Amino acid sequence: MTVRVLARVIGLFSGRGYNIDSLTVSETEHEKHLSRITIVTRGTPMVIEQIKNQLDRLVPVHRVIDMTVAGPRIERELAMVKVRGKGEHRMEALRLADAFRARVIDASTESFVFEITGASEKIESFVALMIPLGLVEVSRTGVVAIGRGPDGM
Repeated sequence: MTVRVLARVIGLFSGRGYNIDSLTVSETEHEKHLSRITIVTRGTPMVIEQIKNQLDRLVPVHRVIDMTVAGPRIERELAMVKVRGKGEHRMEALRLADAFRARVIDASTESFVFEITGASEKIESFVALMIPLGLVEVSRTGVVAIGRGPDGM
């Protein structure tokens, strides 16, 4: 995907005052130079319909699908969470990471970096629990989604 295509999509949102909660972009078909943009936004049903129609009219856009009404789907997000701590706080962070199925991807005597994947709500809960234990930094990918079942988009 060219930067120009992404800029046009973003321009549509900013020009009309629509908020983007999450944005992910990745190439999905290298030979065809096709990429998937997953945008998480909010609005009334009328506003969402308006966004879909305006995106559909952009020349380089091939298809717009509202995953919230298209049928069953799987949504995931990835986050890296850095926590500083010693002693009991350190042990509690490890216990919670285990409960949330977060993996330790970096460790020192003073901090951990956890990798956690799942629904956005799960990640938000994990981050909230890390705050009193020494949360330093969070880096999140944004939501990706795919429909369930054998059919493609």
